[in-house]
Order: sequence, then structure tokens, then C-alpha cells
Amino acid sequence: MGRPMKRIDIVYGGEHYSIGGPSLDELQDEITTGLTRGIHWLQVNDGEGQPRPSYLLLTAGVSLALIPIPDDAPEVAGGAMWDNEGHEVHL
Repeated sequence: MGRPMKRIDIVYGGEHYSIGGPSLDELQDEITTGLTRGIHWLQVNDGEGQPRPSYLLLTAGVSLALIPIPDDAPEVAGGAMWDNEGHEVHL
């Protein structure tokens, strides 16, 4: 297992999503294993304030950025505030 993560931010199709829980290594393994089957539906959080479970369809050639946010990272990222579960908070 890798370093504990507060969350992993994801950029997919120019949009921002997040995942709370797995380490970067675990998430990379899930994606790689899923893509060996040709496609993979990745569950992520979408939305501001109250997140909504969403699913991203991953296939070969789809651009995806994984941005690990470690447990000890400050609560400010990209000009936004984040709660402990990786959800964006607006004041």
C-alpha cells in the first residue's frame, strides 16, 4: 500500500472529480485491472457541497489525471476548500 491519501482528485474530460479511501497504488491497480477487460466504470464523487456518486467510463486512449492529496496536505487546493472526505466546500 502507498502513502495514506485524504483523497485523490481526478480530471476526466476537463471536469474535476474525487475519490476518498484508496491509496494511489490501489486506484492505479483498479484502473489497470479494469482496462485489461477493455473498459472499466470508475466510481467517483461529483458535485460541490453534497457529492453525488458518479461513474466514469474508462477505455484505452481516454485521458485521465490522478492527483493524490496526502493526509498531511493543507485543506486548500486549487483555490477551493475540501472536507475530510475529499468533497469541495464553498464558503
